[in-house]
Amino acid sequence: MAPVEAEQHPRSALALAAHDASGRLSPIRISRRDTGDDDVAIQILYCGICHSDLHTVKNEWKNANYPVVPGHEIAGLITEVGKNVKKFNVGDKVGVGCMVNTCQSCESCEEGHENYCSNIIFTYNSHDRDGTVTYGGYSDMVVVNERFVIQFPDGMPLDKGAPLLCAGITVYNPMKYHGLNEPGKHIGVVGLGGLGHVAVKFAKAFGMRVTVISTSPEKREEAMETLGADAFVVSSDANQMKAVKGTMHGILNTASASMSMYSYLALLKPHGKMILLGLPEKPLQISAFSLVAGGKTLAGSCMGSIRDTQEMMDFAAKHGLTADIELIGTEEVNEAMERLAKGEVRYRFVIDVGNTLSAASLASSPVPAL
Repeated sequence: MAPVEAEQHPRSALALAAHDASGRLSPIRISRRDTGDDDVAIQILYCGICHSDLHTVKNEWKNANYPVVPGHEIAGLITEVGKNVKKFNVGDKVGVGCMVNTCQSCESCEEGHENYCSNIIFTYNSHDRDGTVTYGGYSDMVVVNERFVIQFPDGMPLDKGAPLLCAGITVYNPMKYHGLNEPGKHIGVVGLGGLGHVAVKFAKAFGMRVTVISTSPEKREEAMETLGADAFVVSSDANQMKAVKGTMHGILNTASASMSMYSYLALLKPHGKMILLGLPEKPLQISAFSLVAGGKTLAGSCMGSIRDTQEMMDFAAKHGLTADIELIGTEEVNEAMERLAKGEVRYRFVIDVGNTLSAASLASSPVPAL
């Protein structure tokens, strides 16, 4: 389909926003910017619910800019393109992940690691270049610079693919950059939630041996029979932990709970790597000896670049890899947030924005404008 040059006009969008630390979301009308020369406008059809959405709307990280419209696992269709846009056409299936702009001139940006730009502009709850606060994917449309838009490969469903834009790249990126994607290597995955379940899938697609480490014995069957893990260890069982001591080349730690690192670091081989992906609210408990004695590495990783995110999506499509989701309507979002806080989801909530967030569906109640 030939590009359709954007008309220059601001537009009103319908969204769900939290207005205070209660985290309760309600409909609101927001303003989206004009579609600029380098922008695309996207009709949002689906948006995943990330655990960071919950932290933000409840102001648990003390950085909420209310009203907050969360959502950085966005999937939809391009409806409009700017005159300079080369990568996309109207009708393309696309996604937007955790960032919508960077400085594009610092060392990180120039090296293709713009996810570590010190002036990164996140998809929501961030200050855009014009000083306004960005709004996320719990909305019916968004305007984004084409640099930060991901093409959905053929065969990748929008609903089950949406969580890969955050959860998928968050586990794929450290596996790639830390050499934990080599066939035959043994990797541990701590936690079997939104991140952990896709980590197992990617590791198996890479041809690795995977052991899930969890506090929940009831997840054994899901880990091994449903997701294909090779082994399952209950972290509170000293005998089970001892049995895999010193066997792993790396561990992806997706847990958000504070924990002692000693018993987990003991599972690594010499020169093994523990990669932190979760964000505990309290400082980690780490013994220097547990690192020094085996020449082990403790590292962190934060999402991934646009280049790596596209690579990850293409890899996932090639291997038929998607997130396991529970599709919900906008009227179920607050309940979903409560369930997420309790860990009652297998494994990612995705909002059916296209079918459930509309002026018609909300006609019985007035929708305030921002």
